[in-house]
Amino acid sequence: MIFGGMQKSSTIDFPGVLCCVLFTRGCDMNCFYCHNRELISRAGANLAEEEVWAFLEKRRGLLDGVVVSGGEPTLQTDLPEVLSRIRALGYKTKLDTNGQRPGAVAALWEAGLLDYVALDIKALPADYPAVTGQGGAGPAKTAKALQWLGAAYELRTTLYPGMTMEQLKELLASFPPVPRWRLNYFRPPEVCRPQDTPLLQRPALSSIAVAAELEVLLALQPNLLA
Repeated sequence: MIFGGMQKSSTIDFPGVLCCVLFTRGCDMNCFYCHNRELISRAGANLAEEEVWAFLEKRRGLLDGVVVSGGEPTLQTDLPEVLSRIRALGYKTKLDTNGQRPGAVAALWEAGLLDYVALDIKALPADYPAVTGQGGAGPAKTAKALQWLGAAYELRTTLYPGMTMEQLKELLASFPPVPRWRLNYFRPPEVCRPQDTPLLQRPALSSIAVAAELEVLLALQPNLLA
């Protein structure tokens, strides 16, 4: 597996679980607001696998879980083997995914390799090409698969610059009630492509704007976290 980095401790990335976060290299999306732009390419500085496994072995009994994030982890062909090895060390596992590979995510859950999934819902399907550079059919299929499997999962949406309140309401209404839907407020990335600068300068929905419409938003998704 191509590891691009590691966060050695986190209390917020895996609900109720003290964890570390492993970041994989390579992503099939190119969101204009991406905060992990250095991980989009498979090429670049890597973290040696031996270092990762030595860390996980050392932290057994101190950490409870491991989050595999990215980039997009499902692009890694050895992801099932890596998750199996992590679980053999006694850790719970969580996957962060953009949902472009519904079959891969479902297979991991069915194989008993995951305890939790965080699925990014980037935008309305029609807006996916402008926001991510890819089509938007996959994430909705992944969400349906997770619901059908009875998986423990959450949806996540970053309120990117240019998203309106009406678009947010339409997005929330397009899914049946889910166990948890987390809204992330936009923070400017440290690095961006020159062509994305005008997009990043557009207004983004604030916590004040969301609070003003929270009653309506909760009616659409009762388990919304904002």
